[in-house]
Amino acid sequence: MRTFSEQQIGSLAPNANAVSNGRKISAGGGFVTRMRSEDDSFYMGECKGSGKSNYVVSADFADEEHPVFRCSCPSRQFPCKHSLALMFEMAAGKDFTVGEIPQEILDKREKKQAREAKKAETAGEKKPASEKSVRAGKAAKTKKIKKQLDGLKLMKQLTDQLMNTGLSSMGSVSLKNYRDMAKQLGDYYLPGPQNHLSQLILEMEAYQKDQDKKHYHQAVEVLKRLRALEKKATAYLEEKLKTDQPEADDDILYEKLGGIWQMTQLEELGLKKEQARLCQLSFQVNYDAARKEYIDLGYWIDVDTGEVSCTCNYRPIKALKYVKQEDSCFDMAIVGLLHYYPGGMNRRVRWDMASFEPVTGEMLSAIKGHAHKEIAAAVKLAKNEMKNLLSEDFCGMLLSFAQIGIVETEQGKRWVMEDCTGSRIELATPAGWEDTATALSQIPDSAVFRDQALFGMVYYDREERRIRMYPCSIVTDQGIVRLLY
Repeated sequence: MRTFSEQQIGSLAPNANAVSNGRKISAGGGFVTRMRSEDDSFYMGECKGSGKSNYVVSADFADEEHPVFRCSCPSRQFPCKHSLALMFEMAAGKDFTVGEIPQEILDKREKKQAREAKKAETAGEKKPASEKSVRAGKAAKTKKIKKQLDGLKLMKQLTDQLMNTGLSSMGSVSLKNYRDMAKQLGDYYLPGPQNHLSQLILEMEAYQKDQDKKHYHQAVEVLKRLRALEKKATAYLEEKLKTDQPEADDDILYEKLGGIWQMTQLEELGLKKEQARLCQLSFQVNYDAARKEYIDLGYWIDVDTGEVSCTCNYRPIKALKYVKQEDSCFDMAIVGLLHYYPGGMNRRVRWDMASFEPVTGEMLSAIKGHAHKEIAAAVKLAKNEMKNLLSEDFCGMLLSFAQIGIVETEQGKRWVMEDCTGSRIELATPAGWEDTATALSQIPDSAVFRDQALFGMVYYDREERRIRMYPCSIVTDQGIVRLLY
């Protein structure tokens, strides 16, 4: 009999409420009948609903990677709560009588197979693009690059002005012109620089309200990034025009300017891996005020290679009800085809479909084996990455440690991590991030603080001018202790 894990059900659900409602229906005995086919490819049940008649719910697994869920209820969610409840029935191991697959379902399978066969045949016979269409596409890309260069010139004028007058005057400057400029950058196909400028405006606005110097220092950092992006992007786009190669490439600047990657493009560039085994090390939800959207950020480690990558799910405020929120994953994801985005450390990854398996002791041992053994070497790698102003100002890293504990410093008691050589790094929480030190202090098992591996964000504390680490989770031989979510 086929079964589901809670993680698999959550990955198929449109939102968390649907999962909760589906669980309640199953736990409350909502199904009056349950049936499955002898070959285990089809499951069906009758579920009590709000109307006089029961809802007919089915799950068709003829295509393992793309199961089809059907329900006679009027819900517009897909799969609906009744379909999720059917999966919870399967997960609970409830009895399903063996029966025949309805003829209606068999007919739908045949029609689907016919459509897919025709689609594959059409794709195989598809004629190559004509020379005229290729020229037209290339001309459109070239025109876009020229428009972007015009926008970068306007942005340079703004940064020059800020550099000449100095940010010290930002407490009295009118922000209207800057807001107008931010809006204009969207017309020049520059949403990336537009986000940086919006962030700069937010810092200037905050400084005008409270005169807190931290906003001044943060504005300086944003301006540095904006200036670096303008210079590098201008050189990058001019080179594309010079070489007459306007197509997207694997340069990180394409995305930093606001380009959106299609998975087919990433695949063509060879940025892919088959049968990847990924285990999530941490998960958090951040709000980007400049972009006006939530970002579901997950960090994953490749069990076979040790590479730490991330997944980003963007949920704009205006579209929250349409975009499903991601969630923590406690199983290992087996991804048939994994796509990588261009980048340095912690490359962004994406996939369409994945299956899930429980994390075993063997996998945990493999993960711990990939951890950096010495703090000094890991910090050196992080510094080299953070020197690039186009990168994030923190790096997700997995480090082995001999012990973690609290020590007395001039600033008071602090959490520190020590490696096998006796080198130490302080564990702290950057301003504006969720506190994880409290979670550390609440771990009851002292064995967790000896001879394990810590995953966290290595970052530079500008106030104290030192490298620190923001702890997120501890990998032990028994499991992963999460300090967030």
